[in-house]
Amino acid sequence: MVSSSLEELSLTADVLIVGGGMAGTWAATSAAQAGAKVVLVDKGYCGTSGVTAAAGPGHWWVPPDPPGARDAAVANRVAAGLGLGEAEWMYRILDQTWRTLPTLARYYKFGVDDEGRVNHRAVRGPEYMRALRQQVLGHGVTVLDHSPVLELLARSDGSIGGARGLRRQDGGRSYRIEAGAVILAAGGTSFLSHLLGSHTNTGDGYLMAAEAGAEMSGMEFTAAYTIAPAHSTMTRSMAYSFATYYDAEGRELDLPFGPDQTIHLARALQRGPVYCSLHRLPDDIKARLHTISPNVPLVFDRWGIDPYRDRFEVTLHNDGTIRGIGGVRVFDTDGTTSVPGLFVAGDNASREKVAGAISGGGNVNSAWALSSGVFAGRAAARVARSAARRTERLQPLGRTGLRPGGRPQTLDVAAIRSSVRAEMHPFDKNLFRTGPGLAASSRILEDLWSEVADRGHAGTIALREAASLVATARWSVATAAVRNESRGLHRREDFPAQDPGLAARLLSGGLERIQVALDRPSAAARPGQLEAVP
Repeated sequence: MVSSSLEELSLTADVLIVGGGMAGTWAATSAAQAGAKVVLVDKGYCGTSGVTAAAGPGHWWVPPDPPGARDAAVANRVAAGLGLGEAEWMYRILDQTWRTLPTLARYYKFGVDDEGRVNHRAVRGPEYMRALRQQVLGHGVTVLDHSPVLELLARSDGSIGGARGLRRQDGGRSYRIEAGAVILAAGGTSFLSHLLGSHTNTGDGYLMAAEAGAEMSGMEFTAAYTIAPAHSTMTRSMAYSFATYYDAEGRELDLPFGPDQTIHLARALQRGPVYCSLHRLPDDIKARLHTISPNVPLVFDRWGIDPYRDRFEVTLHNDGTIRGIGGVRVFDTDGTTSVPGLFVAGDNASREKVAGAISGGGNVNSAWALSSGVFAGRAAARVARSAARRTERLQPLGRTGLRPGGRPQTLDVAAIRSSVRAEMHPFDKNLFRTGPGLAASSRILEDLWSEVADRGHAGTIALREAASLVATARWSVATAAVRNESRGLHRREDFPAQDPGLAARLLSGGLERIQVALDRPSAAARPGQLEAVP
């Protein structure tokens, strides 16, 4: 275990927020507005860490007027969700986003359109996250930056009563926070792909939730990929709506923009290098690109490339659960989990009910991060207020990467991380899945898990992150192996069609042994169709 000569920092709060991205900061504000004493801990620096700060997020923004606009938006989304979305959830996040986002005007200067109307929908990531930090501090929230959480703490009845972590910039000092309720908003994971801003997103929240007894949902939907210039992390994709693609011999490729473009592009990349030109980008967007997505032109400026004239090589980066939709199973929009006192928000929560079987994209994901944070903050504050204060010894729940089950050894953490990438990034393993391929990945991941669980010691942050990556990959592969069909983000080469019997969500869970089961069996589901994964 990590040790430090410094005395452990001990704090108490009504609500503890783990994660300082969009969902975590909105949750902290919401809980504080509900009268709770709130502590927010962030692995990095709240306001800059995570994927939002490097992005230009738009929100799913549909005002209530004209009547019928939301009905149409929800109906379209339900149809696109391929049977896994729920209209009621979509209406709730649309309304909450519309009510809440304008309240940030005290801290954020929203843009205006050509007719002088305020544009609440689209924001600039760096300024947005800076404003959210200012809003959090303005509501009296205590923020601990550079303070990753290592594990949750539980009361004797199994409810969650706090967390324990380390202060990176305080000599590795241990800290412990006791709280009436805990919200996990630690973000998803791209399995350490080169997705911009995702380097600290290692799936920590999923592992901590599972150790507390929570289940995952939708973990098979991790095959989201985003285009980027090769050898860069610049995964802002708006400009590629107008892209033209070429193979290495300069022949134009037939890759029309649409839902299947990623599939066709991935197959082209399997055949060889693919090059891109943005010469068809409309002039008005070219003129505004430095304002809309200021990070995008920086790559080309640095390389001395004119993307509107020159061709440049492109690639696809895996988005995992960041633009995918899997996460901790939630029972209602309040972010309630199966574990008392534990809530989830943003990418830590499954988005299937608002996105369906396809990626929510930037708009739905941003609206979900905002609204799920607001809902979870209120609910956690309510639970914390109603719970009688108890003085009891809290039990640490962390195991893998903290407390080995066998004789401890020094492990090669970098090799473990590379092994996870090798199973979760290649197109032929994660995008174009097959039963034999998933079985092979499962064997490798199970060996990795056993190694970390049995031998991992010292409780370093890096080892704990590696454990989270392996755990998340195991749930993803196990669930993908059970969904014997192709639906949305999940594609099986050996089962290319949809199976009406699988028009339902799949739950996964377990640490030593992974279990997969139907969440809500459909009328067409066949008895015994799903089995526990050995």
